[in-house]
Amino acid sequence: MAVSSKRDVVVIGAGPAGLMAAEVAARGGALVTVYDAMPSAGRKLLMAGRGGLNLTHSEPLPQFLSRYGAAVSHLTPAIDAFSPSELRAWSEALGQPTFVGSSGRVFPQSFKASPLLRAWLRRLDARGVKLVLRHRWTGWDSEGRLLFDTPSGRVVVEAAAVVLALGGASWPRLGSDGGWVQLLEQRGVTIMPLKPANCGFAVAWSEVFKDRFAGQPLKTVELSGGGHTVRGEAVITRDGIEGGAIYALSAVLREEIVASGQSVLRIALRPDLDADRLTARLAMPRGKQSFSTFLRKAAGLSPVAIGLLQESAKSSGVSLPSLAPEALAARINGVAIVLTGTSPLAEAISSAGGIALAQLDDHYMLRRLPGVFAAGEMLDWEAPTGGYLLQASFATGAAAGRGVLEWLGQQSG
Repeated sequence: MAVSSKRDVVVIGAGPAGLMAAEVAARGGALVTVYDAMPSAGRKLLMAGRGGLNLTHSEPLPQFLSRYGAAVSHLTPAIDAFSPSELRAWSEALGQPTFVGSSGRVFPQSFKASPLLRAWLRRLDARGVKLVLRHRWTGWDSEGRLLFDTPSGRVVVEAAAVVLALGGASWPRLGSDGGWVQLLEQRGVTIMPLKPANCGFAVAWSEVFKDRFAGQPLKTVELSGGGHTVRGEAVITRDGIEGGAIYALSAVLREEIVASGQSVLRIALRPDLDADRLTARLAMPRGKQSFSTFLRKAAGLSPVAIGLLQESAKSSGVSLPSLAPEALAARINGVAIVLTGTSPLAEAISSAGGIALAQLDDHYMLRRLPGVFAAGEMLDWEAPTGGYLLQASFATGAAAGRGVLEWLGQQSG
């Protein structure tokens, strides 16, 4: 089967970036077909919505944009053109009004992804967008046509323009497996290595500690590493540590491990207490209390926090009960944990690396592949959780859709 038309646009990938590119292109008059390897659309979007779909964030735009680090100059035009407020308006137009949570994060009022996705697919269908599933893209043939493997055999597709939106390489069972890397490298496109982002880290816990505390949360702690500090929560795992506050530091911690083989994370277990106040509490007589009970009552530490404090002390050969109150206070708000590696890429929330941004022109078209555009997590940017990931995926998808319309106009002119 071969399909060709001067208005035919093929989008590969039915996630947020691909569907947004399809919507923008179809709204501009293109005939759009979205292909995806999975049996249904938006699988990673639905996964993201399991804990409440965090669409974007409400913080001021300059601060918002700073979350994209080195990629900010490349992403700013796209996010300016499809801003957090415009994303919220778009969601409301689909019958999914949003609200701002206590942390500033923005969610649909339904707190779910499925109603939004269903409404979106209905609107795309009404605009003539075709969705073709179980079609895995395998590259191009000698004539530049797209090749897909399907349950019925190979399919060949021609198109006037193509948008690649296949995601990164986290959660491969949902469709983003990074299989596109070799296909683009063969065409001379520079790809930065894919790495885990918003990920957990490996720690060599003792058997006793991980047997007792794996799965336990560290609440309202302050984490410092790589020259950055954040407050939030973390979770002890059998193999290490993860959680929202860890994800916020994951980029700098990961790069430290790449550079030196490890990274030291410092955890303040009672960041709300300054050194003097904490020292005064620890200077009270312990009496006949066990040391753990004393720490729980005097310092307000949870069992997992006490366990972490003791685990760190044992690894450095320190006897906590023998410490003076000042030294004990310093350790409580400066627990040192050695991170030895990242969690596997397949288990990360997102991935870093991808198509080098310099490979794209201002319309998100690949300079080496005229008529081929790219968007979303395929591109070399990363951001913390909190709505920044989806916002950039939607915005770059919209930018690619506008680029497609510009390209089609040039070709027909």
